[in-house]
Amino acid sequence: MTVHDKPAVVPEDDNFHFDVLGDKWWMTETAWFSFCKPEIGLGGWLYNMFRPNIGTVSGGCWIWEPGAHQPWEVPYYSNLTAMPLDRDADLRDVTLRNGVSIRMLEPLKKYHLTFKDPMGFEDRGLIALDLTFDAVMPPRPMSKNDGSFQKLTHFDQFGHVTGTIRLHGEDIDIDCYAIRDRSWGPRPEHRPGQSAYVSGISDPSRCFLVVTKWNDPDYAITNGFFTLDGTTANVVSGQRRVTRDADGVVETITVEGRDDLGRELHAEGRRLSGIIINRHSFVDSNGLIEWTINGVTGHGEDQDMWPVHNWTRHRGKGRMGSRT
Repeated sequence: MTVHDKPAVVPEDDNFHFDVLGDKWWMTETAWFSFCKPEIGLGGWLYNMFRPNIGTVSGGCWIWEPGAHQPWEVPYYSNLTAMPLDRDADLRDVTLRNGVSIRMLEPLKKYHLTFKDPMGFEDRGLIALDLTFDAVMPPRPMSKNDGSFQKLTHFDQFGHVTGTIRLHGEDIDIDCYAIRDRSWGPRPEHRPGQSAYVSGISDPSRCFLVVTKWNDPDYAITNGFFTLDGTTANVVSGQRRVTRDADGVVETITVEGRDDLGRELHAEGRRLSGIIINRHSFVDSNGLIEWTINGVTGHGEDQDMWPVHNWTRHRGKGRMGSRT
């Protein structure tokens, strides 16, 4: 079974795909869950990147809120780079060396997520997560075209995230809609490209994800999906437009798109908070966004991705003088 040119997601995809990744060292698998409390501008990720051929897992947990976006200034940031990975690990029930635990409760639908700081800081009340992700849609596979993910197998899924995080001694209840994704395939360190990955949801009947064309300065939309009145279709065209602050960080955003049912997507967003992440050879300026999606309020994220050298030039405009 396929969805257009995309292979269907099956329950076995909850587990690792190490046996199909080949032997190149940069073959990679990822498991990402987001969460947020948009009413206070708090966003967060549990992000895991696996490289089975060199036996490593990287990532961890990061949490941000208004007032800071550098990783060393946000409330919590742990992004470990090369922790040992057990080759016989099962992603359906795993505790990783980066502090993340994932337990599948219902295939392709429900997951129990926890995080404990690998340095033991949770004992001091700094950080602890106990969350449940309960999907509100089937996983949606992504086309392999000229978007950000190119040759990777990739799927996305919105869910209802509930639970509690402890942050600097304060317990914060989480009850939100948020997105997760999974990918596996080639992901070398030297893969810089400029692109954007944009998501938004008001409720399970109205949500979207769009990905812009690789290295297109006009941010044309190359693929994604749009759910309206409970019906989901592929986004086949459109554009992302943004305004930026003096540092080049996205402030407002407009997404215009059309799906293959002929329906129009119109989303207007403003950044509530964010974090800038240096992920090997590219920078991800990620924002928690308050959206109006076809007239209905929601929230989501905008991942503004740049090759490091492009971001340096982008940020340096107007402040770098002559060196001669």
